[in-house]
Amino acid sequence: MNVNDHDRYATRMLAAVSLGWAVLQFGRMLLSPLLPAIITDLGITEATAGVALAAFQIVYAITQYPSGELSDRWTRATVIVPAFAVLVIGFALFGIVGGLGMFVLAAVVTGVGKGLFSIPSRALLSDLFTTNRGRALGIYAAGTDVGGIAAAGVATVTVTYASWRTPFFPVAILLGILAMWYVLMNRERYMIERTTLDIGGTVSGLIQHSRQRETLTAFALFYFMVGGVINFYPTYLTQTKNFSAELASLTFALIFIVGFIIKPSAGMLGDRFSRIGIAITGLLIAAVALSAVTFLSTPLYIWIITSVLAVGYKTGFPLADAIILDGASSDGMGADLGAARALFLGANAVGPAYVGIIATYGSYEIAFAGLAVCLLLAAGLLARQRIHSMDVVQADWSRL
Repeated sequence: MNVNDHDRYATRMLAAVSLGWAVLQFGRMLLSPLLPAIITDLGITEATAGVALAAFQIVYAITQYPSGELSDRWTRATVIVPAFAVLVIGFALFGIVGGLGMFVLAAVVTGVGKGLFSIPSRALLSDLFTTNRGRALGIYAAGTDVGGIAAAGVATVTVTYASWRTPFFPVAILLGILAMWYVLMNRERYMIERTTLDIGGTVSGLIQHSRQRETLTAFALFYFMVGGVINFYPTYLTQTKNFSAELASLTFALIFIVGFIIKPSAGMLGDRFSRIGIAITGLLIAAVALSAVTFLSTPLYIWIITSVLAVGYKTGFPLADAIILDGASSDGMGADLGAARALFLGANAVGPAYVGIIATYGSYEIAFAGLAVCLLLAAGLLARQRIHSMDVVQADWSRL
């Protein structure tokens, strides 16, 4: 394969997996603005809804590591194609939910599919884009924001004119079409052979140094905050800021509009400058914005601070992945990223339950204050890594 052919193939695969990620995130993000309608229709509390969403995230987190290591030992395509199939089933189930049990089942199946897709697709991009890894991962991660923008718009129409179940069948159909496109373009072979997972070796390699442990802890705190805020932000606006469901959905869309711009930019800046330094800046901006939003009541000011919040926290996604992949071995990228993201998403899964329970028995202000503290702690841990790196550079110069 010559250079131009490789570049064309890499670009096509970037488009395929990024669109796949955008569509599945569109389906996932529909749940947040539709959550008030789901709570009413199923007759459940915010706490129950939070636990159900946590179940989705837990399954998604657990699936990260095995999907990553299996994609290392087999091929990326061997895991990505079944992932598409499971996602089609999961979103189709959301379209026929008749009660809480079916809702949880749909969430679990979709969580498995998303977990199977997430790591092999990122590892595939890391394989194909070695010098522009941050940019490729930034474009891929922006699929979440494309999906979020579309979800906010569709949810606004749905809550007015249709059942909350209506949008999920089109999501399943779109994923089926993308799966066929991916299969037609794929050049990897498909292979399945008997293998065992070396989770002990992977985990010990990730946590063998205190710097690595602190980095993992920092991004786990970041993902905990994201899980708490993103699932309940529209509900928070309707219940405490007197926003209508439509206005809350539009405000929710603003987060993703900003993220669509910020993620690729953050990835490119990380390729050029310090990934950790940029991540710290984003965490501090998000902490300030999350604290400020609880004191505001005017829609215009809430939109402004919501945009600032998005600038801060959307920066972290491509940088977290790239930092892990930078330190991974060439034959263990999937396993290392899968294990790290299993930790991140395990923390992310607890976020909705935390906010749901605190909001039910306390207040959203208390819940968000706790999440802001988590962001400050994460920034502090990464700052230690940044300072250590600068000390190492200074020590190297002193030897010259």
